[in-house]
Amino acid sequence: MCENSGIVYPLVSIITPCFNSEKYIGETINSVLKQTYKNWELLIVDDISSDNSVKIAREYADRDNRIKIYVLNEKGGASIARNKAIKESKGKYIAFLDSDDMWKSDKLQKQVEFMAKNDLSFSYHNYELIDSNSNRIKKLKRSPGRISYLSQLCGCSIGCLSVMYDQGKIGNVEIKRIDKRNDDALWLCILKKCKYGYLLNDNLAYYRIGNTSLSSGNKAKLLKYHYRLYRDNLNKSVPVSLFFTCTNIIVYFINKLRFTNVKEIQQ
Repeated sequence: MCENSGIVYPLVSIITPCFNSEKYIGETINSVLKQTYKNWELLIVDDISSDNSVKIAREYADRDNRIKIYVLNEKGGASIARNKAIKESKGKYIAFLDSDDMWKSDKLQKQVEFMAKNDLSFSYHNYELIDSNSNRIKKLKRSPGRISYLSQLCGCSIGCLSVMYDQGKIGNVEIKRIDKRNDDALWLCILKKCKYGYLLNDNLAYYRIGNTSLSSGNKAKLLKYHYRLYRDNLNKSVPVSLFFTCTNIIVYFINKLRFTNVKEIQQ
């Protein structure tokens, strides 16, 4: 822990899975380097990229020893990459930032203070959308004020890049391999260990969206992954798995209503 004028700043471990992200990984790392909160470590776990992602990340790591690079021995997907990073982490707090997203400079400062002041185990915040060229779309995702294990089963309404949890309180977290919806599985694992997650009602990050929407075929595949999450990863019965897969469809459309226009974009 760092201490300055009697104020304690615990180490935050930032978890970043990476796969073929050479176009964006530099922007992602720079958004961490610009944080006003300085006591962090960035753990980037590469899932055997075929581009220059690792080379670019290592160039940053050579200049700042808070950045640590790991490469999986075999392809495992984001769930295994996150498991690896969490296992190697040393921080009191764990935060998540995918390799194409970005944080605003005061994200860690505000969220650590929010967690400490309210003695929280799990928190998240609102975030803003950007396109593939990092242009602001002026759409803000507003998250619910509180989530529980049950509400998370019904459908995910928080963004991975917004989550922070207290590793000292929650303990070790590890999920089975799942190629999609692995962040949902992770939040469910955490919410089994704490009663609620709470909203820090602030816009603190940029979530990147693609240029094309999901095709109907891909949407069907996504529903299949939802079903697998409940049936295979959580060992729910077939009727229960089908029920929660259906609730996810409803929550998906509710979440679309949570996007509002951003009137003023903070730099």
